[in-house]
Amino acid sequence: MTIAGDVPNQPVRGWLGHPRGLSTLFFTEMWERFSFYGMRAILVLFLAKSVADGGFGLAEAAAISIVSIYNSMVYFMSLPGGWVADRLTGTRRAVLYGGIAIAIGHYLLSLHVQPVFFLGLVVIVLGTGLLKPNISTMVGELYDKHPELEEHRRDSGFTIFYMAINLGALIAPLLTGFFADRLQWHVAFGIAAVGMTFAVIQYVLGGKRLEGVGLKPHHPLPAPQRKRIFTIVAAVAAALAVIYAIDVAAGWFNADHIKVPLTVLVFAVPVIYFGMIFKDKQLKKEERSRVSAYVWIFLGATLFWMIYDQSSTVVNLFIDNKVERDLGFFTIPTAWFQSANPAFILLLAPIFAWIWVKLGRRQPGTPVKFSWAIILIGISFGVMAIAGSLAISGLISAWWIVLVFLIQTIAELLLSPVGLSVTTKLAPMRYASQIMGLWFLATATGNAISAWVGPISERVRDVVYYGTIGAIAVVMGLCFWLGAKAISRLMAGVH
Repeated sequence: MTIAGDVPNQPVRGWLGHPRGLSTLFFTEMWERFSFYGMRAILVLFLAKSVADGGFGLAEAAAISIVSIYNSMVYFMSLPGGWVADRLTGTRRAVLYGGIAIAIGHYLLSLHVQPVFFLGLVVIVLGTGLLKPNISTMVGELYDKHPELEEHRRDSGFTIFYMAINLGALIAPLLTGFFADRLQWHVAFGIAAVGMTFAVIQYVLGGKRLEGVGLKPHHPLPAPQRKRIFTIVAAVAAALAVIYAIDVAAGWFNADHIKVPLTVLVFAVPVIYFGMIFKDKQLKKEERSRVSAYVWIFLGATLFWMIYDQSSTVVNLFIDNKVERDLGFFTIPTAWFQSANPAFILLLAPIFAWIWVKLGRRQPGTPVKFSWAIILIGISFGVMAIAGSLAISGLISAWWIVLVFLIQTIAELLLSPVGLSVTTKLAPMRYASQIMGLWFLATATGNAISAWVGPISERVRDVVYYGTIGAIAVVMGLCFWLGAKAISRLMAGVH
């Protein structure tokens, strides 16, 4: 299949000094993140709202679990999504099919029929698994087409691409949140669907700018193996459909029947991956040591994302119920607070980049930065504990939440870009892609833990919930800091 207007390997004019195809990928990513963050900002609110207010009327614990599992699966599916592109479709088609699936999923959400709604979430997860890892790969492949461009130009291109993520994440909650706050849920979810539709349309129309990138799989699967894979996948899908149909028909089904197997899966995969790598006798001593260091990086990132991503679940519900949002002339929609993080990133990321360049080799190593990030994410929940104690006597100031998101953004900038960078450095060459997959799995694992931890917030006081988790994170961060030198030694020369 050739995407409309595509002319492989034809010279194109530049875009802001970069390959013109970057504009196509930039706006595809921007609109995809617009749909993702716009919907995620209101999802837990909709699930927990009463039927009278247009929601599904679920208990907060159930709503938190559903959104956490959804977040987990979105990142988990990047592994099979990358495999599909590498072996079956190529990155170009994977992104297209993923985008179409995401758009369909969002339209299903806007119908507000429970079975259809949850089917829509599944479709979005599958579509995001195809699109998210492969569109980033296409950015790199686009620069491979232009060896005349300096390496710093590639880095700059990825920075521009990263800005697309935060632009979409900044704008979307402002729109979806406005209508959600007025209980116009169809419109709110519909906005996310329209955003993804824009992504698909401009991706297809901009195909001619991509210079043939991603048209073929990197390592095509032979036809007999392809048929066998399709047969296995179809058989497993059919078996699961029958099992769950019987479960529902017999009246046995509950949310744990979804949550338990998915949590086990998310935990099992990184254990299997690390075990497989450590058993490889071809690994050099230095490579094995670096993978050992990466285990600690993985664990630190898992704890971080477990806390950080509660901004869309537990913290979001806290804002809705316990924060003074009425300004007298206007009530701030709950979802608008979800725009604080991308706004802070857009403001602070250039400052952090300048600081690291200025410090050069004098800057702290990755384990130290990770320890600071974990400590700060713990402190952010300490602030939430204070806010929760104040909320006992009435609504609290919105500035408490702004402070929490500011601290979390600083923590994110210490961990996320640093983690991506060190992942590429620590990974043995033969496991480069799989170790990168493990980085995304850390987010999936953190959210899987949150699916079990988050519901506890409904049963205990805020000061206990946030204070306990915050204290655990601070202690773990201090342990990480004390062990930073040992981890650095395991990193075998990687800074």
